Amino acid sequence: MAFARNWRHAWVAETPERVGVREIPALNAVFSEAFTERYRKDGMVGVRVPHLNPAVWKFAITDAEEGAMIWRNARDGIAAFNMVHRSGVEGWMGPLAVHPDYQGQGIGKMIVSSGVDWLKKNGAKVIGLETMPRTMDNVGFYSTLGFVPGHLTVTVTLEAARAGSQSTAISSLNPHERELALRQCKALLDQLAPGYDYTREVILTAQHQLGDTLFVRKGFDVTAFAVYHSVPLVEGRATEEMRVLKMAAKTEADFDHLVTQLCAHARAKASRRVAIRVQGQYSDVYRRLMARGARVRWTDLRMSMHDYAESRPANGGIVLSNWEI
Repeated sequence: MAFARNWRHAWVAETPERVGVREIPALNAVFSEAFTERYRKDGMVGVRVPHLNPAVWKFAITDAEEGAMIWRNARDGIAAFNMVHRSGVEGWMGPLAVHPDYQGQGIGKMIVSSGVDWLKKNGAKVIGLETMPRTMDNVGFYSTLGFVPGHLTVTVTLEAARAGSQSTAISSLNPHERELALRQCKALLDQLAPGYDYTREVILTAQHQLGDTLFVRKGFDVTAFAVYHSVPLVEGRATEEMRVLKMAAKTEADFDHLVTQLCAHARAKASRRVAIRVQGQYSDVYRRLMARGARVRWTDLRMSMHDYAESRPANGGIVLSNWEI
């Protein structure tokens, strides 16, 4: 195995390994140290980034499959990691981090380049990631690797509320009905964003009992669906919100209807609110959510490789895709 020289800790492997779930504690340690250091450099000295829920890590690792990459140090520990995901032709990276002891040595460039190469090799037509927009170092770093800034992704929340139930959760279906619903959701997404496929996320969400997939039908066709997680994102926290990971709707009216059903579903599941990440290119969708009383919680900058940017459906449809876990 080849190694990269590092003046603090001698060696870091140049070639990645596929990480397993048994190494979640080590991943959490690197994640916390790296992002705590990032906040410190941004002037927020008192911020300590907590560990992620191990169940969320397990989902990220299994969703990434061969793209779940780690780079080891000379003591067989983890010096860096990159969770590289592909949903059909849509590819993105996150989370990814280099332990502070190994930063400034070219390791970050190595792990991002490895992720990009893996996505290209596996047929991705979209390659992107999200970073903190206020952090000039991060934006500049990714820009040197061929990424260009796009729109902000704005995380908004809506309070749980009563509504008449007109949606269906995939978990409530028998195996035959579930298979049909999966095919219909895939067909809707392919119609809106050809080549995209969220089937694996739907299945893994159910298998790991992280949340569910809610969908709405008109007649025999699925016109909107959303994959959500309701387990806490942070280790040891109580369940408070449903986080929408993937969302697709045929029209704005279908989107509005699904949002209403998500809020009702949250209330039925004793969640306080629904969190939706809206890409800035959907300014009309953002306005509709704000008109419903949504509150802005967080912003991220979406960056894509040159010639590998995402595009909005030309037929008026809506596809919201979370590039974070």
